[in-house]
Amino acid sequence: MTEILANPPIDRTVAAMRWRVAGWRQASERVALVPTMGALHEGHLTLVKAAREKALRVVVSIFVNPAQFAPNEDFAAYPRTEDSDLAALSGLGVDAVFAPNVEEIYPAGFVTAITVGGPSEGLETSFRPHFFGGVATVIAKLFIACAPDAAIFGEKDYQQLLVIRRMAADLSLPVEVIGHATIREADGLALSSRNAYLTPAERATAPALNKALVRAGSAIRAGAPVARVLSAASLDLKAAGFRVDYVELRNAETLAPVVDFKTEKLRLLVAAWLGKTRLIDNIAV
Repeated sequence: MTEILANPPIDRTVAAMRWRVAGWRQASERVALVPTMGALHEGHLTLVKAAREKALRVVVSIFVNPAQFAPNEDFAAYPRTEDSDLAALSGLGVDAVFAPNVEEIYPAGFVTAITVGGPSEGLETSFRPHFFGGVATVIAKLFIACAPDAAIFGEKDYQQLLVIRRMAADLSLPVEVIGHATIREADGLALSSRNAYLTPAERATAPALNKALVRAGSAIRAGAPVARVLSAASLDLKAAGFRVDYVELRNAETLAPVVDFKTEKLRLLVAAWLGKTRLIDNIAV
């Protein structure tokens, strides 16, 4: 059992992070990584606690990744709250925080990127075609820098989880990619850093997103026609004030379109705008 550090050390460079992890590996200590973009909330902290159960050493990365933001998206406005993030991690058993700047991850002349397919196709890619290439590239770099045995990701970003899992398998990266159940508010809203963008009125409406998923999932399990259920869920969300990007049912293991609704594992996924805030959610069916 390792000592629980009140204030975990911060590494700003890949070299420093590698040096630290090398010492742990020399001692045969298992390492788990929790990648984040900061603005930590209870969902992130739950992932940290789960990581502590999976490994003797825990690293949390904090890096707002410009490669996953389109020019019209909120990279500059994305909350950067390192001091409060570090305070939130205090006493949770984090052994190091990897918090590089942009130049450390994407130095001058950087031109290499990962191209993804499979579970990245459709859903988010239809609206954010740049997104998963940027995610895959930065996660690969974090895996290489931190050399974890396991990495923990929340299931709220379900498509992202499957893309990263596929990437790790395809590139033979020796990292176990572990999904953790979505953490929710008492009213069902999935925890997200972007929830802070919601106005009070929008926050009161936001739980309708998960409620629509739950109703749709129950109807599908009861045998209702899938196309009709998805259409009704979309109409319900629009009536509640959302602008819907998609409500789709996919194979839970590959995110391919469903061929056999009776034998495949299923996942119901939604993305919708409430005012200026885009929310996503998903449930097993």
